[in-house]
Order: sequence, then C-alpha cells, then structure tokens
Amino acid sequence: MFEGREPIYHQIAEAIRGEVLSGALEEEDQVMSTTQYATTYRINPATAAKAFAQLVDEGVLYKRRGVGMFVAPGAAEALRSQRRQAFFAERLDPVIREAGLLGLSTSDLSAYLESHPAPTVAPTTTSPATVAPTTISPAPQTTKEPR
Repeated sequence: MFEGREPIYHQIAEAIRGEVLSGALEEEDQVMSTTQYATTYRINPATAAKAFAQLVDEGVLYKRRGVGMFVAPGAAEALRSQRRQAFFAERLDPVIREAGLLGLSTSDLSAYLESHPAPTVAPTTTSPATVAPTTISPAPQTTKEPR
C-alpha cells in the first residue's frame, strides 16, 4: 500500500483524505485506531499517530477520548474547497496563461470544456481506514523451511 518517496504518514493522511472526498468515509464514521493501522499495515504505531494528528490539526478527524477517531462534520466539503482552490491556482491558472499566449479566448476554452465533459467518478464502497472487525488479523508472517 505504501510506495514512493513520500513519507508513510503523508500517504496515510492522503489516503484518508481521499476516502473522505470519495464518500467512502462519511461524517462521524470511525476510522481504524493507530494500533489497528500499525498491525494491519505492519508499520510503526507512531507513524499512524503522526498521520492522524495531522488530520486532526486540519479538522478532517476528531478524537473522542476513550472511543477513537472520527471523521469531522463538514470535513468533505472543507477538503473539496481546499482542493478546488489548489486546482485553480496550480493547474488552471497556468493553462489560462498559456492559452493567452496562444491567442485562445475564454470562450474558446469554454467551448472546449463544454465539448469534453468531465467523467463522473462513483464513490468507493470499501475503505481500509474504516473500523476493522474486532479481531484483526496481522499481515502474513513468512516462515523459514527447515534445512
């Protein structure tokens, strides 16, 4: 699950953000505990805790003392708003600048967008961040054969 050069805690946080945005995790849904995450994905519990702390700081998750971590009310809309702003600033603004250099008008861009509608994305139905059953199976152990 965790690949690439980005720190694992960033990857965990981004995966949970994606699940909130897709609807796989809804407001007030409980997410796996840091211990469950660590056991399931064979990572250090402190790594999972760092990801969860980041999401709490961002207002995506909140903690119920003694119960666990839950998706905060309004988290999906807040994430959507942040991503929209970033999308316009990081992706569309450069396209608009380039279009201006090419002599394309906003009506040219609008006509292109109208003729190429965005695909719809169906929300996922399963989530690794949601609460696992009470019995958690650790990742498979490798065994050495006797020589």
